[in-house]
Amino acid sequence: MEYTTIDVCPASGALGAEIHGVDLREPFSVETFQDIRQAFWDHSVIFFRDQDLSPEQHIAFAERWGDINVNRFFKHVDGYPKVAEVRKEPDQKKNIGRSWHTDHSYDQIPAMASILYGKEVPDVGGDTLFASMHAAHDGLSEGLRATLNGLKAVHSSRHVFGKPRGEGNGKVDDRIGNSEEAKQDALHPVIIRHPDTGRRALYVNRSFTVRIEGWTDEESKSLLGFLYDHAANPEFTCRFRWEKGSIAMWDNRVTWHRALNDYDGQRRYMHRITVEGVPLHEVE
Repeated sequence: MEYTTIDVCPASGALGAEIHGVDLREPFSVETFQDIRQAFWDHSVIFFRDQDLSPEQHIAFAERWGDINVNRFFKHVDGYPKVAEVRKEPDQKKNIGRSWHTDHSYDQIPAMASILYGKEVPDVGGDTLFASMHAAHDGLSEGLRATLNGLKAVHSSRHVFGKPRGEGNGKVDDRIGNSEEAKQDALHPVIIRHPDTGRRALYVNRSFTVRIEGWTDEESKSLLGFLYDHAANPEFTCRFRWEKGSIAMWDNRVTWHRALNDYDGQRRYMHRITVEGVPLHEVE
């Protein structure tokens, strides 16, 4: 794909690309935004370096993509309910997002994108891994893809955000709250078509998918376990090393992500905005 207003450097063969030549503080043209959006569709996760955004500028960039989803569970930045904190202090042992997942799959209309901005990052460690659910789908046999077409899976927030979350320095209650609001259950196709590109993708994830509709828990566990292991194949992934001022924006419909917890004694502090999506459609 050719881009006329930006430089796009792929991060891996499966997904991910760094975008150069854009200062997100400054107004940019419709043509530049179209190129950024095309890179987002082409690579599923896009990265920007050396940005210096205020919360207002972060919000303004997010709103070019759509309405903002105000997170129910994460603490927000003081004075900015649209901006969630993703934080781990030096004395805390447990991080947030350490298992493979996709944000908001428990919602009836899942989020389109998340835009994570690195405010303070460890000297070493704290990278984020991403996995392509396009590649995961394409890597399945034709027979298994045929079996999965037409299946739906139940996703829920209850078992993640509605339960006690540890004690002592393993607690995350200072960062995640409102457990009484964890009442979301949703039914989504196991195989979806991307609403903008039409490409097929696997849509289940280890954190929020509970079972296959109409299957027993044991049957679901076997199939889902295989799909989770398959989708985490290193060939389907890329790894992003954070720097202060870096931004990662990923497509929640067709990617997984997980935050590595390998930076004990250091602080990692990020701002995250989530952009609303559209209903997901199964393959016809």
